[in-house]
Amino acid sequence: DAVRGTVAWDAESTVGDFILLRSSGIPVYNFCVAVDDASMGVTTVVRAEEHLTNTLRQGLILDALGAPRPRYAHCSLILGEDKQKLSKRHGATSCNQFRLDGFLPDAMINYLALLGWNDGTDNEIFTRDELIDAFSVNRVVKSPSIFDMDKLKWINSQHLKMYSIEELTEMVAEQMEMLGFFKEGSDPEKINEFVVATTSLAKQMMETTQDAATNAKTVLEYGLAESFDKMEDGQAKTMIKNGNFYPVATTLVKQFEAGELPLPDPKEPLAIFLDGKKKAIVEDNQSGGGAYSFPQAYSAHMKALSKDLNVKGKCLFHPLRLAVTGEMSGQDIPKQMALLSLASDENGAVDMEKNGVVTLDDRIAKLKSFCETIPEEFRATKVVKKEIAENTEQVAATNTNTETVAATPAEADPLDTYEGPAITSLDIRVGRITKVWEHPEADKLYCEEVDVGEDEPRQIASGLKAFMKPEDMEGRLVLVLCNLKARKMLGFASHGMVMCASNEDHTDVKFVSPPVDAKVGERVTVPGFNFDGEAGVPMKENPMGKKKIFDKLAPFLVTSKYGVPEFLGRPFMTSAGVCTSPISEGNVA
Repeated sequence: DAVRGTVAWDAESTVGDFILLRSSGIPVYNFCVAVDDASMGVTTVVRAEEHLTNTLRQGLILDALGAPRPRYAHCSLILGEDKQKLSKRHGATSCNQFRLDGFLPDAMINYLALLGWNDGTDNEIFTRDELIDAFSVNRVVKSPSIFDMDKLKWINSQHLKMYSIEELTEMVAEQMEMLGFFKEGSDPEKINEFVVATTSLAKQMMETTQDAATNAKTVLEYGLAESFDKMEDGQAKTMIKNGNFYPVATTLVKQFEAGELPLPDPKEPLAIFLDGKKKAIVEDNQSGGGAYSFPQAYSAHMKALSKDLNVKGKCLFHPLRLAVTGEMSGQDIPKQMALLSLASDENGAVDMEKNGVVTLDDRIAKLKSFCETIPEEFRATKVVKKEIAENTEQVAATNTNTETVAATPAEADPLDTYEGPAITSLDIRVGRITKVWEHPEADKLYCEEVDVGEDEPRQIASGLKAFMKPEDMEGRLVLVLCNLKARKMLGFASHGMVMCASNEDHTDVKFVSPPVDAKVGERVTVPGFNFDGEAGVPMKENPMGKKKIFDKLAPFLVTSKYGVPEFLGRPFMTSAGVCTSPISEGNVA
C-alpha cells in the first residue's frame, strides 16, 4: 500500500469463497469496481482505510481477469474534534453548506489536502496550481486527521487576503442577501455601494465572507446598556468607573446637538473607503477623501476635543468608541459612522427595521439618557479627583481647625478584572534587523532578515514601508513576536512579527525598542508574571493561531504616557532594563 507499506491478513479467514453475482443477477460491489478500474485503466486508487480488506477480493478478481492491479493508497479516516469518526452529528456535511457559510472553494481544497498530507515544509497555504505541483502520495501519513473548524477558518482567511475587495463584493453580497439585509426592489447601485463599504470595513478581520455581513450587523446595532446599573462588569464599566467616559460622552452629545460634530457627507458616501484612484482601501489605518472631507474633519475635530478636555490616547478614544459604537473594540470609528450613514438613508438599500439599525440620532439620544444614570462619583477622572483631594489637604493643613480629609481610594488594578490569556503565552524576543529589502510583489511591504538568537535569521514581512526607510531599520534592536506560525505573504514566507507602537489612527508608527545592552535572543518579560518553569513556557505556534491568542491580548498591549510598552500597567522588561517607544499612549502590535 502506497501509504501503509506491506499490509497482511489471514487470507483464508478474511476472503473465503466470496460472491460475485447475486441471485437477482446484480453483480456485487467488489466485482463492479474491479471491472471498472480495469476498463478505465485506473493506475492509482486513493480511498479510506475502511476499504483495506476489499482490496484483497478486488486484487484476486483483477488477477482472474488478467488485468493489472492499480497502486492502492488507503488513507486514515478524518475524525471530529471529539476524536470520533466524522459524521453528520459533527455539523455541516455538504459542500454547498460550506459555500453558504462563506468558505472559498480554493480554501476548502487547500484545507482538505492538508488532512493527512504535507509537502515536507512548514507551508500551509497553497493555490490549486501549487498543490498540483507539490502533491505526492508518498507524503500522505498513516495517522488519522482531525477536522478542525478553527484551522479551516484560518486557512480561509489567508485565501481571502489574496482577493481584492472588488473580487469579494459578489460573494459578500450573496451573504448579505441570505441574511435579509436589503429591501426588495432596491437600486442595484445602492446595494453595491453598501457592499463595497461593508467589505472594505471588514477585509482585515474576515475569516469567511459571512463575517463581513455579520460585522456590518454589529456596526449597525448599538450595544450600550440602557443605564449604568444594567451594565455587565467588564472593561467598559471599569473605564466608566475611572471617570474617563462621562466628560467625553457629554461633550460629544452637546457637540452633536449643536451641529458641531463632523458627519459623513451623503453626497460622497464611499469617499472614506476609496483611495485617490477610486480603488477600495484594504488597510484599517488608511482612509480616503480629500483635504476637506469627513475623515480629515473628524480627525481635526478629535484633536481639538483632546486639547479642550485635556485627555488623549486611550482615555479619549476608548470613551469615544463606546459612546459612538456601543462597543469597546472594532474598526475605525469614522468608517463605522460612514457605513451607518449609508444604512440610515431612508432611500437606501438596507432594511433598517429588519437589521436593527440604530441611527446616529437615536444613539446620541440613548447616550444622553445613559450619561444621566452614571453616579456622580464616576463623572470625573481619577486624576482630577486626586488633584482635588491634594488641594483640599493643603488647605486643611494651613487651617488650625482642620478636619480629617478622606484619602482618595487607590485606583483599581486592571489585572483584577482581566479575564484573557496569560501574557506568558507570547514569545517576545530581542532581535536585530540585519537586512531590509522591498517586497517584490507588494508596494507597501518590506522584507526583513532578523537575528533572534536562532541558528538562522528569521525572515519577516511587515507593512512599515509607509513609515520608515531601510537605512533607518538595518542594525536596529527590536522586539519580535516569535511564536506566530510562518505564512506566505504574496509568495514571501514570513515567520514572526516585528513589534511597533502606533497612535490611535495609525498615522504614526515606530519600533518598540529594547535597551541598547539587551541581548539578542533573550525573552522579554513582564513584572508580576512567572516566566520561569512550565507555567511560563510560551504557547506553540499552532494553538497560538487557532485560538487567536495574540488578537485577544492585543487590546491590552499599549504604551504609557511616557512611551513605555505595557501589559495591564506593567512594563516590558529585558535583562538590561525597560523597553521604550517614542509614541505615548499608543497601541503595541
